[in-house]
Amino acid sequence: MMKTAIIVTGGKQYRVAEGDVIFVEKLDVAAGETVKFDQVLAVVDGETAQFGAPAIEGASVTANVLKNGRSAKIRVYKMKPKKGYRRTQGHRQPYTKVQIATINA
Repeated sequence: MMKTAIIVTGGKQYRVAEGDVIFVEKLDVAAGETVKFDQVLAVVDGETAQFGAPAIEGASVTANVLKNGRSAKIRVYKMKPKKGYRRTQGHRQPYTKVQIATINA
């Protein structure tokens, strides 16, 4: 069984294992650099599990930044019937693609 952890970044929680590639909310880190996630809520390693209250002291997850990008465009359309009000707006959410390197607990 592989070691997994639950981390918090960008207001969201992610369950990660070593080698996983995930898309997180945009971080101010350039591609090719490493990033360290300090907010680790839980670590499960086979039969043993550690849970924080809320985070585990001294635990961290390191990851390599693969790229920064923007997701596909979504259309935001607003309309009020019978009033001639129509608005279309596009939105592309920025993201950072990271590969999990190590889980330290």
